[in-house]
Amino acid sequence: MDPKESLIEYPSDFPIKVMGPTHETFAATIVEVVMGFDPTFHHGRMEVRPSGKGNYTGLTCIVRATSREQLDDIYRTLSSHPMVKIVL
Repeated sequence: MDPKESLIEYPSDFPIKVMGPTHETFAATIVEVVMGFDPTFHHGRMEVRPSGKGNYTGLTCIVRATSREQLDDIYRTLSSHPMVKIVL
């Protein structure tokens, strides 16, 4: 894709929402996965929200996006992770 056609200007901060069943290592696991694509990512760039009944945990990860390919790779990796139900 031609960079001029992108709606996102790179580099930029980009939110990725991840949801999965509540588990004590869920947030730490997602941080580890995201750091594989954005070495500047850390817990301070993530918001954690439990669901109303506490069965699920929602995370908003603010990644430093450097390209469309990087974002696609993050989405693919998170979507295929066994702890993740939804990635937006």
